[in-house]
Amino acid sequence: MSEKMVAPSRRPYFFWDYDITEEEIHDILQGDNQVEKAWVITRILEYARWEDIWRYLTVDDVRENFEQLGLKPYLRDLWAYAIEVWSNDDQ
Repeated sequence: MSEKMVAPSRRPYFFWDYDITEEEIHDILQGDNQVEKAWVITRILEYARWEDIWRYLTVDDVRENFEQLGLKPYLRDLWAYAIEVWSNDDQ
């Protein structure tokens, strides 16, 4: 576990400017609200460290929600390439 990760009732470092707990993040990721889910996934992909991304997300999470993500253009290109590579590895 990353040294900067916090208890489920506390705010993770990559949501420094929002009052949201780790538990709420997991609830959103498991929920049906696609707008909130895309926002949380975007935030994780843009600001979490690599090892922490995979504590919250799977490659399928990224792939299935990719079109709705509000990623910065250079990150969108990087993640699109990664998804393409990983999709080819699955075949």
